[in-house]
Amino acid sequence: MLEPGLECAAAKGPDKAQGQSLSPLVFLLHPARGWGDAVVISGRKLARQIRQEARHEVEQWVAAGNRRPHLSVVLVGENPASHSYVLNKTKAAADVGISSETILRPASITEEELLELIGKLNSDAAVDGLLVQLPLPAHIDERRVCNAVSPHKDVDGFHVLNVGRMCLDQDSMLPATPWGVWEIIQRTGIPTLGRNVVVAGRSKNVGMPIAMLLHTDGSHERPGGDATVTISHRYTPKEQLKQHTIRADIVVAAAGIPNLITADMIKEGAAVIDVGITRVQDPVTAKPRLVGDVDFEGVRKKASYITPVPGGVGPMTVAMLMKNTIIAAKKLLKPKQLEALPA
Repeated sequence: MLEPGLECAAAKGPDKAQGQSLSPLVFLLHPARGWGDAVVISGRKLARQIRQEARHEVEQWVAAGNRRPHLSVVLVGENPASHSYVLNKTKAAADVGISSETILRPASITEEELLELIGKLNSDAAVDGLLVQLPLPAHIDERRVCNAVSPHKDVDGFHVLNVGRMCLDQDSMLPATPWGVWEIIQRTGIPTLGRNVVVAGRSKNVGMPIAMLLHTDGSHERPGGDATVTISHRYTPKEQLKQHTIRADIVVAAAGIPNLITADMIKEGAAVIDVGITRVQDPVTAKPRLVGDVDFEGVRKKASYITPVPGGVGPMTVAMLMKNTIIAAKKLLKPKQLEALPA
């Protein structure tokens, strides 16, 4: 177990592959609140640090005579959660000096109309980063939409070319949430080389990329964590899942199932990263509240590190999105391999 408050040397990781460099870092963590309790990793504090780095990078970029980076967000429909997420993204952009716009379209928009809009934004030289907020209405093919975004502007990292290059350990635009999880682990100093990791959840936007980042070779073009990774999913029986998690040094819960990971499933000293977020009704107050996939109060008594919900992975996702927008603006990822496939 690492001692909180000690300075750690940042390990090589996707930051290097993304054209960034990690400076010496200090753990930005809440102190443990009781003997034997886990250190609660403050995603908000880490995200503030990353946004400060992004702000400095933008200032240097603009001072050198370059245009200010610009992020365009397409928001379809009236989903309250989506509107809240987009607002957080545009606020973060303003905080780091990135200009942004939110393009609103009704839920009735056709797939072809949405693709036409994406095409125009792809061709607009003033747009550096482009994302289409998910989920989309049921009549629209999300995969087709994600692949329509230029891979150079794909700050979500969802285009098939970016996903494929990530899986091949090559430079690519990394999905913001998995990259945020990686940064939490790296900046906190949690070792991954040779360690056992369980990723609960196999979604193509979160679970799968997290597993890819953690298990791949640390000496490759896009360095990974060299961990031994097990992926579980909705058809993994709970008892079988426990057999894996009880031996894991790191557990990443990304299944979207409240309290999926309980204290009896975690070994002493494991690091637990909770990516899940679900709105439930508080049984005492009857008011809605956000919970993760981990029984926080139970697991923190056994784990060495744990992320809270909210305030853990969520702020990191937004921070890494800002980093991707800067990468897009600087055109750091524009080899021939990232040229768009013909339609």
